[in-house]
Amino acid sequence: MLLESLGLRFTIVEPSDVENHDRELPPADLVELNSRAKAHCVAAHQPADTLVLGADTLVCLEGKIFGKPRDLDEARQMLLALSGRCHDVYTGITLMRTNIGTILTDYERTAVTFRDLSVSDLELYLEAVKPLDRAGAYTVEGIGGLLVERFEGCYYNVLGLPLAKLDEMLRTIGANLFLVAGEPARRGSV
Repeated sequence: MLLESLGLRFTIVEPSDVENHDRELPPADLVELNSRAKAHCVAAHQPADTLVLGADTLVCLEGKIFGKPRDLDEARQMLLALSGRCHDVYTGITLMRTNIGTILTDYERTAVTFRDLSVSDLELYLEAVKPLDRAGAYTVEGIGGLLVERFEGCYYNVLGLPLAKLDEMLRTIGANLFLVAGEPARRGSV
């Protein structure tokens, strides 16, 4: 959705289950490791001179890592734990250019403070949103925006792709999101 909003042409390829779930790793290391694994998995099946983007997002509350919940009960427990508290959202990004082997990996961290939410509000949220494919069981889009009191850092990171960080990384390999985004006549692929 974020890349589409910039007018970029791309193909989504879902890698097989390559994510590492080692909760002993620091969150920044874990999202970087997973973004690299996803990018490598996809790049192995792409033609030469393809730019591959791998990303991975997780939520961390006081050292406890929340990935995607297994079921609604786990989603409910995650949201109750986050209610009224500040936590960090980490997204790892890896860029690979298949023909020259360029690999860049970095991460972004955003502090998110949830409102103190009632159980009934959380139940209404769970009915409205499919939380099982979301790190920490939430999104800040639509009704999910009602969960959050404030952000410190990149809002787009919480959506799963920090655009400013992506542009910064692309510039190191000679690309620029400003050149391919914007007016329809200038839209293209990076």
